[in-house]
Amino acid sequence: MRPAADDPETRTSLAAHLAGAIRWLAGGAMAVVLGVLLGAAAVAMVGNGRRIPGLGVAVVVLVFIGIVGVVAGCGALVRSLRWRRGLATTPWRTGRLHIAGPAILAFEPDGYDELDPDAERVQLRLLSTAVWRTRAVQRLNGADVLAAPIGRGQWVLTADGLGTVVGARAVRRRS
Repeated sequence: MRPAADDPETRTSLAAHLAGAIRWLAGGAMAVVLGVLLGAAAVAMVGNGRRIPGLGVAVVVLVFIGIVGVVAGCGALVRSLRWRRGLATTPWRTGRLHIAGPAILAFEPDGYDELDPDAERVQLRLLSTAVWRTRAVQRLNGADVLAAPIGRGQWVLTADGLGTVVGARAVRRRS
C-alpha cells in the first residue's frame, strides 16, 4: 500500500494547511511588530506633550492579539509538519464516519461489519475548534472517508470534496 502523502489531493490539502499556519504566524508577528512600533510612537508623542486617548489600549490589544496569532500559527505549523511526517509512512484507510456530537465521531473501517479482526471502530474527538471545520466534518455523517493513524492516538481524516485534512484524537474508553 502506498503512503497517504503520495496522493496528490492529500499533498494539496497538507500544503493548504501549512499555508494557513504560516499566515497565522506571519499575521501574529506583524501585529506584534506593529504594536511595538505604535507603542514607541506613543511614547515619543507623550514625550512631546501630545496625548492621544486610547492609544495605550490599542497597543496592548495589538500585542496581545499578535501573541495569540503567533501561538496559534506555531501550533498549526507543528501539527501540519507532524501530519506530513505521519502520512508519509501510513496509508489511508477507507471507512464510514458517524457523528455522535459536535466534535465526537466514530470511524468504522471497511470490513467492520464483517468482523474483520483488524477493522476496529475508533472513537475520535476533533482537534479543531474552528466552527467552519467542525461543521464541514459534521456534514460527513454516514459518508465514506479516508482516515490514517499518525501515532500516539492521533488521526487525520479527509473525504472527497472536503478539500482539507482534519485532525482528531482517539478517545479512550472508560471501563
